[in-house]
Amino acid sequence: MRLALYEPDIAQNAGTMLRMAACLGIAVDFIEPAGFALTDKGLRRAGLDYLPAALITRHESFAAFETWRRLQGFRLVLLTTKAQVSHLEATYQPSDILMVGRESAGVPDHVQAIATLAVRIPMVAGMRSLNVAVSAAMVLGEALRQTDSFPQISVGE
Repeated sequence: MRLALYEPDIAQNAGTMLRMAACLGIAVDFIEPAGFALTDKGLRRAGLDYLPAALITRHESFAAFETWRRLQGFRLVLLTTKAQVSHLEATYQPSDILMVGRESAGVPDHVQAIATLAVRIPMVAGMRSLNVAVSAAMVLGEALRQTDSFPQISVGE
């Protein structure tokens, strides 16, 4: 299981997702360009001292990511408010990459078109969307639960 950040706009959200991924032992694919430098102060603030533990692969473009993904045999699961399938109804696989889009614009249509699966989080009518880091955490939690991929709990560390 991996998490992909498609051209993220907000360093604090990316830092939060990198911290979560480090804590859960999940690799992160960082698809550039981003709206900030990967070493941005806000990214460090949100990620705290967890960033060195984050398993980050940087991709210079979506095309580079897509070539790499296909060679690796990963499925692409897109989190989007445009999806018809609830994240709770979807079936996840350990070889999934869960992708979140840009905070300002999501992902372009050509990215949505190649996703193996698109999922949405059910929300109250009239609400636009959740924070991207919150969405990533909710869907990743369900995917890890389904695939029995949570890390072992360590007590006292």
